Amino acid sequence: MANIYKLHPDTPQARRIEEIREALCNGAIMLYPTDTVYAIGCDLNVKSAVDRLRQIKKLANNKPLTFLCPSLSNISQYAFVTDSAYRIIKRLIPGPYTFLLPATKLVPRLVMAPKRKTTGIRVPDNAICQSLLNALGNPIISTSATTPFTPADTRVSQAELFDQFDQLVDIMIDSERPLGHEVSTIIDLTGDTASIVRKGLQWETAMARTNVTLAEPVTGLS
Repeated sequence: MANIYKLHPDTPQARRIEEIREALCNGAIMLYPTDTVYAIGCDLNVKSAVDRLRQIKKLANNKPLTFLCPSLSNISQYAFVTDSAYRIIKRLIPGPYTFLLPATKLVPRLVMAPKRKTTGIRVPDNAICQSLLNALGNPIISTSATTPFTPADTRVSQAELFDQFDQLVDIMIDSERPLGHEVSTIIDLTGDTASIVRKGLQWETAMARTNVTLAEPVTGLS
């Protein structure tokens, strides 16, 4: 049975954040709120936790995993960022955007796309995520909280979500805010032209603020 932590959505309690940080360092997996949907996550650098997370989601090892960073400076540690990509990211973070970028050697092989050597990185506009990232000092895996029995387009209540994951994860975080159902917008920054490959939350804003275009066809990535 998972431990449930109730955290203030704007000013998360430092003592509880520290308890969660310690658990993540020891390989815990958590269900937690982001600025888009609830996600399943763990410390990027704890291989046993990443392996277990893949088992929960029934994901093959060649399926790349997105992770969260607290700021643009952290992104540059884990990805190669061109000047044009830098300008786009700077205009959109923090926010509901996943950026596909060429990965550096700091990204574990178990997380990146093996053929393209790319990775997906987010800087969330969420106080709980930011507090956890700053306390942990490492990126946090962020994959949507679905199971093979709950497709990504299925909307469930928070109570149903917690019930589904109670026996699967170690920690569940309740921010006492409504459950989000709209996924992040994915922007591919690996080529010469920046493009949106998944329309998610605030994709129109990304197009208005930057020179990103829509990929044809736009895919339904999970």
